[in-house]
Amino acid sequence: MLLLTGGRDYWSNGVHLAEIEAADSAADESWRNITAIDDLARAIIETTDRLVVSVVRGNPGAGGVFLSLAADEVWASDRIVLNPHYKNMGNLYGSEYWTYLLPRRAGAANAAMITQCRLPMGMVEAGRLGIVDRVLTARGAATDDLVKLAAALASDPDYAARLVDKRRRRAADEAEKPLEAYRNEELSRMRLNFYGFDPSYHVARYNFIHKVPEVAYAADHR
Repeated sequence: MLLLTGGRDYWSNGVHLAEIEAADSAADESWRNITAIDDLARAIIETTDRLVVSVVRGNPGAGGVFLSLAADEVWASDRIVLNPHYKNMGNLYGSEYWTYLLPRRAGAANAAMITQCRLPMGMVEAGRLGIVDRVLTARGAATDDLVKLAAALASDPDYAARLVDKRRRRAADEAEKPLEAYRNEELSRMRLNFYGFDPSYHVARYNFIHKVPEVAYAADHR
């Protein structure tokens, strides 16, 4: 068993926007960030010798939400809110293998709705859509209790069978469409966001980091 617990304040928000904003080349640093998080997502997806659980105790956003889906199960605190979209950041397309991970959990129609909608998502909706598998209370999210939950899962009589099923499904998915194909398709869209003629992502990132109110920005560009 492997538990990915993330941080207490937030689990992950995907690429590091402040680090990107401070770089000499925001486009190059954006590319370095997204390829690094893709590498992590792929490593989680391809971990087939054990079950992996994303334990989301802090609010995740954008790529952080989809990164959590690389695990076999997602356990999330009942006190958090998900923001599973990229569009507010200059209409970013997103990566982290979301085009593979999200439809297989939520279905193609729901995946389109989730990524196009800019609204936050609570635990009831996340559970209904298949994004969260277990909702944790404040006590259940404590480290000792997480260890107990993980130990119980690892000692379940069906654990070995789940690993066999996991390896079989990963092999079948890879044969149908390789992970590299999903990655290349996503990154071709992200390259346009980073290096293309439309500066929306760079403007939105600057405004976010420098706390420029969206209304003020809109008024200045009428």
